[in-house]
Amino acid sequence: MWHDLWVALALVMVIEGIIPFLSPGTTKQMVLAIVKMDDKSLRISGLISMVLGVLALYLVN
Repeated sequence: MWHDLWVALALVMVIEGIIPFLSPGTTKQMVLAIVKMDDKSLRISGLISMVLGVLALYLVN
């Protein structure tokens, strides 16, 4: 189980690194957009992301 968790975290790091590697300018724009978001909108987008992730895990397994 721990091995799978470490593999998943490593894959997240690889996927998270793709956009900054390919397009650093776009990454800066995205970060600035996130900084400008109010807390409620940021929480809602985080919740939506988590729910979509759980649904994706359910469908894959």
